[in-house]
Amino acid sequence: MDILVLVKQVPSTESIIEIAADGTSIKTDELKWVINPYDEFAVEEALRIREAQGGTVTILTQGREKASEAVRTALAMGADKGILISDPALEGCDSLTTAKVLAAAAKDLPCDLIIAGQRAVDDDAYAVGAAVAEAFKIPSISMAMKVEITDQGIRCHHTIDGGIAVVEAPLPALITTQRGLNEPRYASLPGIMKAKKKPLDTLSLSDLGLDPQTVVKPKLKITALKLPPERQGGTLVEGETPQEKAAELVRILHEKEKVI
Repeated sequence: MDILVLVKQVPSTESIIEIAADGTSIKTDELKWVINPYDEFAVEEALRIREAQGGTVTILTQGREKASEAVRTALAMGADKGILISDPALEGCDSLTTAKVLAAAAKDLPCDLIIAGQRAVDDDAYAVGAAVAEAFKIPSISMAMKVEITDQGIRCHHTIDGGIAVVEAPLPALITTQRGLNEPRYASLPGIMKAKKKPLDTLSLSDLGLDPQTVVKPKLKITALKLPPERQGGTLVEGETPQEKAAELVRILHEKEKVI
């Protein structure tokens, strides 16, 4: 089975995020960059399916040249090869443009299953996986918590409002992963050494036969970034008894906060 995994390089959640001088981007010089945590679940699931079914695991990402580090991480985990789409025209592109580019890069690759993280922790868009599935006109199953390959295709347990649904789809298909699906393996030292010798192709838009003027037309534009307001200190409600404290709380909410 040939599996394609979509990954993204994102700032580490432990990094301190600062807004750049332009007010619409973040400072990147001091950031630690990592493979998106939800994409690690996708890589791990692809590796487990390959171990059970045979085949190949290809990693595909779009970003700056530095994003090759995320691909190398996946290769060190055990993936077979990687592809990075990097082009100055894609700087700051939105999720739909990213999906178009990834779909264009994947259209000639042998692929029975596409796996992606349910979201990236930097923009929380939740859009790329579904948009790639739409580009290929294949079934899409989101938020998978359990995955089984069957004679008929793929069966997934995925979360819905109020519970878990079990759904099936023929292959090829696309699934997105979430916490609880698996426990991603660490890249071992031998794996890291092997990853350096595995193929990683870097392609531009022209290599894919795409014209930046027609492909890069973002429907979403960031107009401003602002840090969340600092949290204010709490108010201690005075009173000798629970009844007095309740009455005082109601007075504060009515007279000072004016919410009731």
